[in-house]
Amino acid sequence: MKKLIVFVKAPRPAAVKTRLAESIGTEAACAAYRRLVETLLKQLRNLRAVELCFSPDDAAAEIKGWLEEDWNSSPQGGGDLGQRLQSAFERAFATGVKRAVIIGSDCPAVTAEDIYEAWRRLRTHDVVLGPATDGGYWLVGLGRPQPQLFRDIPWSTERVFIETTKRIRQAGLSVQLLRELQDVDTEAEWRRFLTLRNRDGIKI
Repeated sequence: MKKLIVFVKAPRPAAVKTRLAESIGTEAACAAYRRLVETLLKQLRNLRAVELCFSPDDAAAEIKGWLEEDWNSSPQGGGDLGQRLQSAFERAFATGVKRAVIIGSDCPAVTAEDIYEAWRRLRTHDVVLGPATDGGYWLVGLGRPQPQLFRDIPWSTERVFIETTKRIRQAGLSVQLLRELQDVDTEAEWRRFLTLRNRDGIKI
């Protein structure tokens, strides 16, 4: 049994895309976040076994419109990002899932094929990571709980990927890397996203 978990936030002004908001304002940044999430989820809509894991915990109604018919949702719960990632994995494995993958909602380039590839690689590897250009990762996949990968990581810094791979080596785990992708966090990255979408003739 396999599962995809997508971490999303309630689309609230001043609560999402704060770096982007510094350039384009909170309302525009919130609208941008909605568009990024909808772009991502449209590319994943044919997948089954998908859970939208939302923050804050009272946001169920706000993300309901993003759910496909057979998807479900759950709150992320408290703690830092590492604690919330670990909790999501533990909940998935507790239900009998054998290969669990988590992605965020900042990288609209992720496709269903990326998720299938991660699930395939978890058949033969302990960990799958999708490196991001900013030094983080856009995907993490596990075949069983690995709490040491999420404790005391310098989240939201360029050292996330380096520190995580260091922990993987220290634990003697096997890892498969996927393609490198770019999150959309700044105005330049947002403009590039819009340009690429327009170039490809996709209505946004």
